Amino acid sequence: MSTSPDLVSPALASPALVSLGEPLIEFNRPREGDGRTWLQGFGGDSQNVVIAAARQGASTGYLTSLGKDWMGDAFLELWRSEGVDASCVMRHPTAPTGVSFVTHSEAGHKFDYLRKNSAASLMAPADLPRDYIAGARYFHLSAIGQAISDSARATCDAAIEIARTAGVKVSYDTNLRLRLWDLDVARAVIDATVPRCDVLLPSLDDSQLLTGLASPDAIVDYYLRLGAPLVALKMASDGCLIATRTLRLLLAGHRIASVDATGAGDTFDGAFLARLLAGDKVPAAARYANLAAALSTRGYGAVTPIPRAAEVQAELARVGASAPPP
Repeated sequence: MSTSPDLVSPALASPALVSLGEPLIEFNRPREGDGRTWLQGFGGDSQNVVIAAARQGASTGYLTSLGKDWMGDAFLELWRSEGVDASCVMRHPTAPTGVSFVTHSEAGHKFDYLRKNSAASLMAPADLPRDYIAGARYFHLSAIGQAISDSARATCDAAIEIARTAGVKVSYDTNLRLRLWDLDVARAVIDATVPRCDVLLPSLDDSQLLTGLASPDAIVDYYLRLGAPLVALKMASDGCLIATRTLRLLLAGHRIASVDATGAGDTFDGAFLARLLAGDKVPAAARYANLAAALSTRGYGAVTPIPRAAEVQAELARVGASAPPP
C-alpha cells in the first residue's frame, strides 16, 4: 500500500476458520417495496462465510482492510456482535469501504457495486499476518477476492501459500463476477487455484461458464481432475452434489418460501466448514449445509437471514434428517 493501514487491535490466538476478502455494505431493494426504499445490511461473500460459520458455533476470524468511515465502523460492530475475531483487520486512512446494491426481478437477484479502489482492494501480501493464518485449521477465500485488483490477487496467492506451508486446509469458492474480470482470465486464475485447495465450493451457474460443461457430474469430474480432493457443487434450489474420488452424493433442495437468495451459497460454505470443524463426516456436513443455505433465503440480505445452529438442528429434526451432534 502507498499509505500504511492501521491494525484494529493486536492479534489474538488464531480461530479455527480464518477468511480473507472484501466486505461490502449492502443496500437491498425489496421486490415488494416502493422502488425507492433500500434495506441497509452487510455483504461480501468471504465475510458472509465467517458469520455463517460463527452462527453454527465455529470460532472464526476475518482478514480485510476497511475504510475509516461509518461503514467500516458498522462492520467492526457487526463482527463484535457475531463473535467474529477482527483483531487483524486493518483500517485504511484514505480508501473507502466498498458498497453493493442488490435488486430483484423474475430473473433473480442482481448486484451493482461501488468498490473501485476500496480499502480491501488495496491489500498487499506484506499486510498479511502470517502467524494468524498459519494458526488456523481452515483458511477460506473466494475468486472475488482475487478479482478486485492485482494486489488483492497477489495477497490471496500469498495467503494460500502461508496456509499450505503451515498445513492449514484451504477452502475456496469459485464465485464469479464478470464485471470484475474477463472470463478467460478468471478461468485461468481459478483453474490454477483449484489444485491448491482442500475444499472446493463452486456453484453450478458459475461453473458452467468457467468450464463450458453443462452437467453437474461433468463439472465435479473436471474439478477432481484438476486436483481438488473434495468438491461441493451448489445448485441453488436443486440442492448440491458432493464429490471426492470415492464418494458421490446428490442432495435434493428443500422446499422453502424463498424471498432472497443473495447469501445462500455463502451460508452453505460457512455451515459446511463449521460442521467439518465440529467433526462431522462429509455427508452429514453437506446435509446440514444444504438445509442451512435453504433457510437463509427466507429474508432479505446476505447476513440477516443466515440461520443459527438451533434453527438448523430443529429443521433437520422436523424433516427427518439425521442431525449432527450438538
